[in-house]
Amino acid sequence: MGKRNNAAFTGFLLCFAAIIFGIVTNGGIEAVLNLIHIPSFIVTFGGALFAVLMTADSFADFQEGLKSFATAFRKQSVSVYELAEEIFRLSETGRKEGLLALEEEAGKIEFEFLKKAITLVVDGSDPELVRDILESEMMHKEERNRKNINFWQDLGAYGPAWGMLGTLLGLINMMKSMGSNVDAIGAGMSLALITTLYGSMLANWICIPIGRKLEKSSNEELLIMEVVTEGVLSIQAGENTRIIREKIKSVIEMETKEEDVS
Repeated sequence: MGKRNNAAFTGFLLCFAAIIFGIVTNGGIEAVLNLIHIPSFIVTFGGALFAVLMTADSFADFQEGLKSFATAFRKQSVSVYELAEEIFRLSETGRKEGLLALEEEAGKIEFEFLKKAITLVVDGSDPELVRDILESEMMHKEERNRKNINFWQDLGAYGPAWGMLGTLLGLINMMKSMGSNVDAIGAGMSLALITTLYGSMLANWICIPIGRKLEKSSNEELLIMEVVTEGVLSIQAGENTRIIREKIKSVIEMETKEEDVS
């Protein structure tokens, strides 16, 4: 990942600002403090997180899912179009000077997956072996990305459910205290209502947008890896740069259309 995605970060902050605006305009600044309720926070956020932990394969996967929050606010270090131009340049070098001339070029490449692919070609690896290695790495990358996406999708699903559970707990406590302890009624109402709010905020402000952003980033990353795979194998086969350009263009257009349809 590269630089911060300012659009995603701005959207995240504006969502928070919209929530604060809605609270302040209906109850003033004091209303913000009234909505800070630690027991409700623990029931909703803690319960949802612990439920996700139950579905995790390991603590390492759970921690990786949490860390992916920052990934959603980062851009890819290189765009697919920039990488395509790099492949075209390497293709010209390979055709004019031979594949061994790409060894020096590989040392200048910053994108690790492309560097690895070019190195495999320069080493004289069989084309089928090169494809198997690159596609295997793509598969593992997709699996890791899918785990992180599922982490946020599951958390977004559990959040409102745990918020409703907190609401039920609060209502039960309130009903038991009606007519005997007015203070307990207020505490029960706080737990009952605020947990529902927290659950909705967790899902719609954080989890669903983060999960969707990670899914888009994953699709972009896998597209880049697919372009590299097809481009480098074409270079190894000695295909004309014009043919490689058309092949890569078709891959990008096909993947883009599939994402739009989905």
